[in-house]
Amino acid sequence: QVQLVESGGGLVQAGGSLRLSCAASISIFSINAMGWYRQAPGKQRELVVDITSGGISNYADSVKGRFTISRDGAKNTVYLQMNSLKPEDTAVYYCNADVRSGPFYRRRDYWGQGTQVTVSS
Repeated sequence: QVQLVESGGGLVQAGGSLRLSCAASISIFSINAMGWYRQAPGKQRELVVDITSGGISNYADSVKGRFTISRDGAKNTVYLQMNSLKPEDTAVYYCNADVRSGPFYRRRDYWGQGTQVTVSS
């Protein structure tokens, strides 16, 4: 069982910045990948960015150059720095842990509670 606790959402004007944090209950380096997803009203949840235990990150095209994922192993925390925010970034942001186990390297996903990010125009 992995618990993820998020913080850092809020209301910001377009062009502003926010930083989200996701604290895991286990070592983040024992997790295959950690990432941030978001879900806007009426839309499907989508990947924003993820990072593997080896440090390889994968960004959605819509956030490249504006968002940055980072991590602090000592705190078992992953961060999402969001700059140049746009109204279309408004969504609930969820932290995700992709945990693999067993002889077939089976994937199990864990989710944080979600944090609201609202960008006003």
